Amino acid sequence: MNLNNIFHEINKVDPEVYERFDGRRAAMKNFARFSGKIALSAVPIVFGSMFKKAYAGTTGTLETAVEILNYALTLEYLESEFYTMALAQAPIPAGAARGAIETISKHETAHVAFLTTAIKAASGTPVAKPTFDFTAGGAFGNVFTNYATFLAVAQTFEDTGVRAYKGRAAELVKGGDLLTAALNIHSVEARHAAHIRSMRKANGFGDAKPWITGKDTSGIGAAVQKSYDGEENTIQATIQITNINNQSISASAASEAFDEGLTKDQVLAIVKPFIKA
Repeated sequence: MNLNNIFHEINKVDPEVYERFDGRRAAMKNFARFSGKIALSAVPIVFGSMFKKAYAGTTGTLETAVEILNYALTLEYLESEFYTMALAQAPIPAGAARGAIETISKHETAHVAFLTTAIKAASGTPVAKPTFDFTAGGAFGNVFTNYATFLAVAQTFEDTGVRAYKGRAAELVKGGDLLTAALNIHSVEARHAAHIRSMRKANGFGDAKPWITGKDTSGIGAAVQKSYDGEENTIQATIQITNINNQSISASAASEAFDEGLTKDQVLAIVKPFIKA
């Protein structure tokens, strides 16, 4: 284990890391003292403990990263359990449709496993899985008995997930591997969203496209409007995209070309009806 390389990489993320350990030499000496007395298998635990202590009571990079990972984990719990229950209860047609949902379900389960491991590796505590109500208090009472309703809720979850990851990615801008992993999940969620939308379109369940036009819910309705509000934005980096450079670009096309992020509070408000406790 090359400690110089480890601390060098961490210093890229958090330039104040040595100050947290009262200096570079102190950090190296402390870890060397511990690692010389313990089994190799226990080194990651001690290493994590040192960083937990170094960042305790601060709003440093590690603490922020753990909070964001737990936020993402809650969303992945929701999606993972949703698809697990759907495969057991919902009338999903055999063949390609069921195969697609099985694949998406496996992806969401893998996301839960990864985020749980990453949080523990950062000496954090994974948030407990909530108790879910996928009917959203009755708004989608037939979610697991009606195929159209199931796909509508699935689309909403996937579209919200894409915007949720996008909305907080900037907070991990110096997060190294954590940022990379979050973006890797983000792109997969986008593929899920596009595929679910295509499944709805193929079955005539609303006017769903692989992308979002304005803040249109593609026929799902007011119950999920919060998941799409803000997507009608046509200004990017202060630049108006509509008819840019005298090109014929409509507001609909401009909004379709860019996805908008959601804040933490916006996402929590969206998923609140689906969480009992």
